[in-house]
Amino acid sequence: MVAIFTNVANRFGINPKEAERFFKFAVVGVIGFVVDFGVLNLLLQPFANALQEGGLLNSAVATISNNPPSLAEEFAGTISFICAIISNFLFNRFYTYPDSREKGIVSQFVQFCLVSVAGIFIRIPILFFTTPFFQNMMSRIETFEPYAFRLGANLALILAVIIVMFWNFFVNRYWTYNDVSSEI
Repeated sequence: MVAIFTNVANRFGINPKEAERFFKFAVVGVIGFVVDFGVLNLLLQPFANALQEGGLLNSAVATISNNPPSLAEEFAGTISFICAIISNFLFNRFYTYPDSREKGIVSQFVQFCLVSVAGIFIRIPILFFTTPFFQNMMSRIETFEPYAFRLGANLALILAVIIVMFWNFFVNRYWTYNDVSSEI
């Protein structure tokens, strides 16, 4: 599969080595996506319950928001994102960029985290502003109405993950893993 991707990329004038890295980065991204979605869906309802009237987190959050339950997606999404960062760093370090060893693992992890934290500043507003839109859209479709809360959060997450993936690839390739050669 990697060979097919790199051959096609080469026909379009894209460096085959970089195409291979992008493909591997995307595979790692899929793994991170599964981690992200899994953790989000495990935590979404518990956070929503905790933020409901009389819930554990309600009184703490009520002072900063008039609608605390809407924060469930952001809390669950933040934790799921952190889990995905750790997973993606380890897979990228050992699978995508195994030739990147001039920098120490701690140094690369810090850089990877900084890029990812910058990515969360892209991600959180996307989740915050698009989740209600997608939930409303899903609630208008009779078949999906009972699942609108979860489906809306997942559609917003899909959009955020796609946008942040491109940010992460390019910045990590040319900053975090800049010690690898582009040569074939």
